[in-house]
Amino acid sequence: MIDMERTLFHKILILFTIICSIACSLAKDNLIDASKLEMFVDELPDMPRIRGYEVVGGVSKSKSLNIGMFKKAWKFHRDLPPTPVYAYGLDQDKATVPGPTIEALHGVNTDVTWQNHLPPNHILPWDPTIPTPLPNKTNGIPTVVHLHGGIHASDSDGNANSWFTAGFERRGPTWTNNVSHYPNNQHPGNLWYHDHAMGLTRVNLLAGLIGSYIIRDPSIEVPLRLPHGDKFDRPLIVFDRSFRTDGSIYMNSTGNNPSVHPQWQPEYFGDAIIVNGKAWPRLTVQKRKYRFRIINASNARFFRFFFTNGLKFTHVGSDSAYIEKPVETNETLLGPSEITDIIVDFSKSRSSVVILANNAPYPFPSGDKVNKANSKVMKFIILPNKTVDDSQIPKTLIKYPSGDLSSVSQTRYIAMYEYTSNTDEPTHLLINGKPYEAPVTETPKVGSTEVWYVINLTEDNHPLHIHLGLFKVLEQIELVKSKEFKECMTKLNDAIKCHVDKYTRGKKVTVPAHESGWKNVYKMNPGFVTKIVVRFSYIHTNASYGFDATAEPGYAYHCHILDHEDNAMMRPLKIIK
Repeated sequence: MIDMERTLFHKILILFTIICSIACSLAKDNLIDASKLEMFVDELPDMPRIRGYEVVGGVSKSKSLNIGMFKKAWKFHRDLPPTPVYAYGLDQDKATVPGPTIEALHGVNTDVTWQNHLPPNHILPWDPTIPTPLPNKTNGIPTVVHLHGGIHASDSDGNANSWFTAGFERRGPTWTNNVSHYPNNQHPGNLWYHDHAMGLTRVNLLAGLIGSYIIRDPSIEVPLRLPHGDKFDRPLIVFDRSFRTDGSIYMNSTGNNPSVHPQWQPEYFGDAIIVNGKAWPRLTVQKRKYRFRIINASNARFFRFFFTNGLKFTHVGSDSAYIEKPVETNETLLGPSEITDIIVDFSKSRSSVVILANNAPYPFPSGDKVNKANSKVMKFIILPNKTVDDSQIPKTLIKYPSGDLSSVSQTRYIAMYEYTSNTDEPTHLLINGKPYEAPVTETPKVGSTEVWYVINLTEDNHPLHIHLGLFKVLEQIELVKSKEFKECMTKLNDAIKCHVDKYTRGKKVTVPAHESGWKNVYKMNPGFVTKIVVRFSYIHTNASYGFDATAEPGYAYHCHILDHEDNAMMRPLKIIK
């Protein structure tokens, strides 16, 4: 009898294995092998440009925009079927992935009514076991727009709990109004807008809710004589995606710890590299200088960009600010949500075809090596005849006040933790051992300067983003006896009580010259302590904000690997008087 039961059990087990094998095979066959798609067959799009101001009688005036979020079909590649996406645009026909580039003018207000026209059900898997606004997936798709790098009141900052569904039918607990007010009083530079809804940021961005935002100040930018005009000054929004054979975006619907989180995975990686909405596009350029404002809009992928023929990058800005002097490099590492502003002089190319490539492992820094598909980004075809080029790369750009340590009013220790299951798979991540919902602990004063020591106790590089405040990276020092220190931190969650100074005695990593200016995101090396000086005022005037930064609902700081941010590597930031 026992033998019969064993035989039956074995038969059931074999049958189950066969069924699983078939199911896995079908699922695998349902995916597009990105390496089989031909590269460089689509032209690089220039996303629609929308002015965030209007000129009346020669005077620039404030403008109100109505920008919607729509479900539509988008062609990412010539040989892919149309992909269902969520796209920003003035209407459904004009909506694009990425969305339109909003061009604002320094000192001139732009007001945007972000309108949610999305259907009740999401096109991507949605995990209700991590903090999300609506556990019922059929009651609408919560969205809220964050202008990344923007300096404005918190009721326009895209607080994670200020979400709303279609027609504002359902609204989050910190929702205030349907108009976001962007005063644009900050220094000129590169920003981007994207969804920021609690627990849904990763899926809403994967679906397509991203776009570029540029603040221009002609009075100080025109004299620089950098490449300008729509043809020679191009935003490049880069991200990765995987696709099914029907063209739909593929996102694993099974979590790495399904008994804990049915769907959540610690990082999303796709093999197809998308630039401005096209997989591995091509751009024909003249033999002259071009300006590219490159935004890494990936969920988790780092890019280490380089040209395959040795052509160099000349950096003029990082994130939302110019740097003091141009910096030339052979390659540049860009974490998720970081922006680099570069000049490329194609007249110096030794070949007529130039490939922009990538060699950053994923997850960064110790993950898999790049493959045939994700090691290429886009192709430039250089016309043979040299052209007139009146642009230049000046010796100096814009100098902002340095981070003055003599005026530091507060020192903080910010520790990054990753928690795992008994199978050593990540379950969630926290900052300072606290979820987002825990009472606020970071309360900087308006106009203050603070020093933060960011302690990365995980094996991943976490790009830390601070809303409102800007910061400079002073140094990165490796932890010694890191296991011992981590055990103490896990137990006490207190860097001072764990004698952090005793452990920050390892090697120092020099901050690259092109990243030594004011930033709003920086890559926090695993096993390192990163010292940053954070400023809560305008950097170009050193003046206090022209709005009440202390008003509710407040700001946030978080890891910008979106899968980490959603679960739950984000903390509130409350500004006080």
